[in-house]
Amino acid sequence: MYWMKKGLVILVGSIFIALGINLFLIPYKVLDGGIIGIALILNYLWALKPGLMIILFSIPIFIVAWFNYREYFYNSLHGMIISSFLIDLFQPLVRFIHIGSIYSSISGGIFVGVGIGLMLRFKTSTGGTDLVAQLLSDKTGINVGILIFIIDSIVVLCGGLLLSADTLLLSIITIFFVGVTTSLITRNVPQVE
Repeated sequence: MYWMKKGLVILVGSIFIALGINLFLIPYKVLDGGIIGIALILNYLWALKPGLMIILFSIPIFIVAWFNYREYFYNSLHGMIISSFLIDLFQPLVRFIHIGSIYSSISGGIFVGVGIGLMLRFKTSTGGTDLVAQLLSDKTGINVGILIFIIDSIVVLCGGLLLSADTLLLSIITIFFVGVTTSLITRNVPQVE
């Protein structure tokens, strides 16, 4: 029963992430942070598929996890593959919703934060820097949402420099809401075993 629940959480979390990215972030060239942010930068610059790029850039992180933290390797592999697949599958939904750029950035951040937070509560993630943040959180005791926020800030700053000031400002709003939402969902809640 636990594995069915965990599988459902991975699917629901991945759907939230894919919808957040395609409905709210891509239409305004807004970035999330981490590996997703890197994949979105490549999508905006060269029209590369973001889901495929997430998989490719996650490979080195998963190699490290295989040798150092096997439980997270297994738990996050499914989340990364499913969310990456759904991100590319849902790409036709881009421009399906028409709201202002700031509201879109906030909504995208909340959707992505809900997806990440749900997965982290079940000791799974999309891999990438979420996995790195979870590993660092386990070692340091710092809330995983705060660590994700720090990593995301670095990626967004680089992306803003490559793309535009608008992208930078909207992306800052997005990662703030990703971090806050993830923190609220994972805060003071014992992880499900």
